[in-house]
Amino acid sequence: MRKVFNFSPGPAMLPEAVLKTAQAEMLNWHGTEMSAMELPHRGMHFQEVMQQTESDLRTLLAIPPHYRVLFLPDGAAAQFTMVPLNLLGDKKCADYIQTGIWSKKALTEAERYGAINIAATLTKCDGLLALPPQSTWSLDEKAAYVHYASNETIDGVQFHWVPETGSVPLVGDFSSDILSRPLDVERYGLIYASAQKNMGQAGLTVLIIREDLIQDPLPGTPTLYTYKVHAKHHSMAHTPPTYSWYITGLVLAWLKAQGGVDAIFQINQRKACHLYDCIDRSNGFYVSPVHPDCRSMMNVVYDIHEKTLEPIFLEEAAKHGLVYLKGHRLRGGIRASIYNAMPEAGVLLLADFMHTFMKQYG
Repeated sequence: MRKVFNFSPGPAMLPEAVLKTAQAEMLNWHGTEMSAMELPHRGMHFQEVMQQTESDLRTLLAIPPHYRVLFLPDGAAAQFTMVPLNLLGDKKCADYIQTGIWSKKALTEAERYGAINIAATLTKCDGLLALPPQSTWSLDEKAAYVHYASNETIDGVQFHWVPETGSVPLVGDFSSDILSRPLDVERYGLIYASAQKNMGQAGLTVLIIREDLIQDPLPGTPTLYTYKVHAKHHSMAHTPPTYSWYITGLVLAWLKAQGGVDAIFQINQRKACHLYDCIDRSNGFYVSPVHPDCRSMMNVVYDIHEKTLEPIFLEEAAKHGLVYLKGHRLRGGIRASIYNAMPEAGVLLLADFMHTFMKQYG
């Protein structure tokens, strides 16, 4: 068991079993006398890694055969540009739901390439951050697609429901909550997620796209920003980030061994409840800025009623092996990111520390 629990929002902690496997295979992957990071990307050994990784992902998410899975280099922010370049088509207009920093960044990039309608924005309910009910959205039935971020890591706001968009393809940024809970892929036209929170290490983004949406991009789109090219070459249009791909494969195998997405979802629900119960029962010592209906299960964001106590909280937490709890620089406060790899023991230790700290300083 680890002595330090890393609550970083990303790159995030990896399962200990995955790290031990990677360590054991560092100099000799499957008897090849080569490290996994040395495997030629077109050789038969790495082809084995590729095929198994995709197979495991398809199994975990029950991805239908008419969806393609692409493993792309770079972070999910690259998709803020690639999505409009590849999906706007002749319509050249799209709807975006702005519920936080990341969805705002996505729509800002999209505005470079077409007419972007902000169909809904983050609101407040009872003084708390809240998602706007879909009945208030101004969706355009002629839009090329509707884009939203399933979970906003900075403010700790998460959709616990799937938007209804009719015949308009729904695009979901699932960078911070993919594989943390059940996901009905067929309700989406495209799903993308960077790996460094729930799937592996930084450097890889996974894209799940319905085949009919793989089309010619806007004129002038760079070759390597074209989904059609990546699909044609099976994510091998150029040398991919092979080690990140390998680590993702190990994480997916680990997740299958835990019982899959349904099993990890039950654990994640318990982990989030431990912290939110501590906050809600603190009589205002800890304050959640998010309405209970849309609190994030992955990023528990909260404040201490007396701001001067926050640096003391962070310093003392670190002494207990609870690190990277400082909130995002744009909002401050405390943020505990509790992705799949965070064991329940780490969350329980944090909840116990929060209770002790409150007794001492409350």
